[in-house]
This record gives sequence, structure tokens and C-alpha cells, in this order.
Amino acid sequence: MKKYIAILLVTILMISCKSKAVAVQNSNTETAAKIDNKTVEKHYENKLDFSTLYIKASAKYEDEKQSQNVTAEIKIEKDKQILVSIRFLGITMAKALITTTTVSYYEKIKGSYYEGDFTSLSKWLGTELDYNKVQNLLVGEALDDLRKGKYTQTIVENLIRLEDEKETNLKKTFFLEPEKYLLQKEQISQAAENIQLEIKYSDNKVFNQGTLPTSIEINAIQPKGKTDINLNYNTISFNEELSFPYSVPSGYKKIIIK
Repeated sequence: MKKYIAILLVTILMISCKSKAVAVQNSNTETAAKIDNKTVEKHYENKLDFSTLYIKASAKYEDEKQSQNVTAEIKIEKDKQILVSIRFLGITMAKALITTTTVSYYEKIKGSYYEGDFTSLSKWLGTELDYNKVQNLLVGEALDDLRKGKYTQTIVENLIRLEDEKETNLKKTFFLEPEKYLLQKEQISQAAENIQLEIKYSDNKVFNQGTLPTSIEINAIQPKGKTDINLNYNTISFNEELSFPYSVPSGYKKIIIK
């Protein structure tokens, strides 16, 4: 069951690991750079302009005990709702509907479902979660709004590295390529828990609506082991009329978060 929910709610699962990225050490490949106040502004010039987005993707989940290949259908109504369906051999194994205020999902193997808001889910996961983080991950934008933070800027292996200046156990680092300022990867770290998360974006394609990465690689390490998730977008279409059907099959058991 976990592997389907992991792929289905990839952001929720990975961020719930309170993940930590390996800190980038000083080396000959890293040189100090002047802080460019326009770096973040240029990054957001790449923001996709769309009303709806349809994605059909191949997805692979792998941990130290198992691996699974499935297909994922992702429908996004920008800033309103996201519907994700996970299928194996053409059979729907899990489905999730995420809105700006609610998160709902069900999975077939154990016949369970969850319905709630981001407040209760964030408390359960131990980290702040919202709709924007899920949407941003799927379209290649930084999980956090970079315009609201303060960052130390350096050049690392020809990438612009923005490192959160907040003096907390939770560290966030974002890497942008220097030509179009597209996000290449982001890292979230909590050293005390010795767990880590890294999200990499590649295979960018240019559409009339903007540039979209078509390959997302997510690597998470925690004391219980390592989890890898790869999403490859095979079919992409913008601004079509989409339906968002979601209903929990009868007889499923509700998951209660205390």
C-alpha cells in the first residue's frame, strides 16, 4: 500500500520525512558570487501560464525492499485542485484529490481512505504542508515562495545556489541554472534527525505556456532507509476542459489522524 500512496502523494510523503539533503561542502568548484537581487525575480519569469494541465506519466517507486512501476494521470486546475490517479496494469490502485483547503485519497489494497484539511495533515506529518507545495513540485517551481525568504547566493558547479539564511535545524537550498534561472534541484535538510530530501528536475520542454520539466527525480534518506521516486511525463496538454471525478468506493475504512 505504501508504495502507491508514496507515488500518489509524492510531496506529502517526501516532505513528511522531514527530509535532509547532504550539505554541500566548500570545494574548488564553489566560488563566492555577488548577491543578485534579480535572481529570484528572473526565476519567476519562467512561471507557467495555464488554466489547466493534463499529464500522463510513468512512475517508479523503489526502496530497499521493493520496486514498482506504475502509470500516473495528473490533472491540475491551476491554484484550485489537483487530481492524481495511480494505475497498475490498467487498474486504478489509488487516487487523490487535493484542493486549496482539503486533501482526500484512497488506496485499493487495504481499502482505506483519508479526508481532511492541511492543518490536521501537517500536524500528523510533522511539517507544514499546503496546496502550493504540491502544485509547485509538479510544475518545477521551488516548493517555497523564494520571494518571501532571504538567501545566501553562491556559484556551485556552474549553478546558482540559494541557501536559506534562517538559523534553524531545517535547511533549504535551491539550485538554478544561470541562463533562464530554471530550477535544477532543491534540497531540504534536518541534520539533527539525519534525514534528507533532494528533488532534481531535467528534460525541460518549451511550450507556449512556458517551460516545464518532464523528468522529476526524488531521493529521500531517513533512518529507516532510502526511497527513490522517478516521474517521467509522457503526455502533456494545456488548457483543455478537464473533469475531476473523485469518490471513495463503498466499504473502505477511513484513516483517522489524531
